[in-house]
Amino acid sequence: MVRRMFAVDEADAVAIRRVFTEEGELSAIVELRRRFPGVAPGANARECVRMIAGWTPPPEPADRRLPCGRAGQRRRDGVPAESGVR
Repeated sequence: MVRRMFAVDEADAVAIRRVFTEEGELSAIVELRRRFPGVAPGANARECVRMIAGWTPPPEPADRRLPCGRAGQRRRDGVPAESGVR
């Protein structure tokens, strides 16, 4: 038996999770096989559905960019960098 890999995008994952929570595991397996016909029925499909149902997207990363122009920093002589004094 050859196992194949497939990728589930967020839209498919949301649909499979919705079916899993509203109608149960067996209905979610049917939905998985409807969207991905290459998935064989049985334990493999059940395992895939359980993984998809339990997966949650990672949180969005915090914006870690530094402010442009380094506002708020002071030069060595104590004058604010944005003052324009050289």
